[in-house]
Amino acid sequence: QVQFVESGGGLVQPGGSLRLSCAASGSIFNIRVMGWYRQAPGKQREYVAGITSFGIPQYIDSVKGRFTISRDNGNATSYLQMNSLKPEDTAVYYCNSGDSLYNLRMRPSDNWGQGTQVTVSS
Repeated sequence: QVQFVESGGGLVQPGGSLRLSCAASGSIFNIRVMGWYRQAPGKQREYVAGITSFGIPQYIDSVKGRFTISRDNGNATSYLQMNSLKPEDTAVYYCNSGDSLYNLRMRPSDNWGQGTQVTVSS
């Protein structure tokens, strides 16, 4: 199994930026793609972005042009640079991994970390 530790969240004003980090540990040799999910209060957890081991990214439409996902394969770490943040980005952000972007998005693993809270408010 793979375990995740997310960090980097906080309170930021609209238009501000944050950089989230995710450190994976455990059976990291199985990781091909890494990605981020978020869960806003009262809503289901939703996929935000993913990245392959070759650095090919994927984003949902609402964050395209504002968020950038990256990863450090050697350290099994993923990052999410979030710019031009909006109040609707407020959520707990989680990372996850998988063997393909499709499976990451449709069937994420059950090994969720504690997440990191992002609050966008003036």
